[in-house]
Amino acid sequence: MAKDLYYEKLSSERTERTRLMLQRLPVACTDFINSIAMTTSPLTRMAYTIDLGTFCEYAHKEIPAFANKTPREWTDDDLSRFIAKDLHGYADYLTLYLKETDNDEQRILRNRECGVMRKLSSLRSFFDFLFKAERIPGNIAALVSLPKLHEKPILYLINEEVERLLETVSEGEELTERQKKYHQLTRTRDVAILMLFLGTGIRVSECVGIDIDDLDFHLNGVLVTRKGGNQVILYYPPEVAQALKNYIAERSKVEILPGHEKALFLSLQRKRISQRAVQLMVKKYCAIAVPLKKRMSPHKLRSTYATRLYSETEDIYLVADALGHSDVNTTRKHYAAISDKRRREAAKNVYLPTIPDVKETPGEESEQQK
Repeated sequence: MAKDLYYEKLSSERTERTRLMLQRLPVACTDFINSIAMTTSPLTRMAYTIDLGTFCEYAHKEIPAFANKTPREWTDDDLSRFIAKDLHGYADYLTLYLKETDNDEQRILRNRECGVMRKLSSLRSFFDFLFKAERIPGNIAALVSLPKLHEKPILYLINEEVERLLETVSEGEELTERQKKYHQLTRTRDVAILMLFLGTGIRVSECVGIDIDDLDFHLNGVLVTRKGGNQVILYYPPEVAQALKNYIAERSKVEILPGHEKALFLSLQRKRISQRAVQLMVKKYCAIAVPLKKRMSPHKLRSTYATRLYSETEDIYLVADALGHSDVNTTRKHYAAISDKRRREAAKNVYLPTIPDVKETPGEESEQQK
């Protein structure tokens, strides 16, 4: 019941945030979001709304024809006036732009290829909805090419780096004096979280949603809620079980805030830990343990698990199932590095005869002698 309440609250918060954002956007945006309500999650609808808001903000600021009205005042006729040039400008705008915060400050935002592609894809879906509903004469967004994604090597930790990371968390020697103060209070929890990431490949959203009743130390398994709401059991090795038991022993001494009694991982505020807090925790320790590997995150630890699991089993379907991937092709990139390693090993196993040393002809001087 507690788990259901947690995810219901999370969904309600996302739905409420989406509705607040839609109040500042064209009515057509609300109609589009409502049209996908039965086939998408609150998180997906919120992401679509954020993307549409970014486009409307761009058009209002950068395109003179749309500056005289607020986005909320735009009608279907206004939306039909966009041309391909406007959307090409939007694609360039997404690579670097300023966004105002709630404190009237400005943040510099950048989107890589995948970010630009997602936002343009959201726009395509929106205009396609309007076109199919016969509210605009054509889907102008379909004329704009999506950026070509360049494959990047998956960032993951090798065994020595995993050991160094866990040693950093356990000992905390290289932390700042301020960090050491809090480290004494969170060390056992942080070790348990990192061990869970490395031992199961769990998502950060799944990790923070775990309740203490979801653990079964007889099976060494944990019940998690996947994307879309499906629940599965992830099994963990004995080392993870021990780390969890150590943390639970300390957790039992904490006076937990009402409403968070069932949450497994707690913040210093004695309530369920947030995704952001876990992300910052991972980044903090990785900056010390593996400083040359930038952008380390819980997802990169998930990649570490996937790579190591495939290295041990060579079973792509097992890895896909463990990660919760519905498409095996999504899993392939997690062991791209292993494929490269195998190609190097294969090169060593190819037989070629040894090239004999070149003998100098009597009377001739070598290049070095000259």
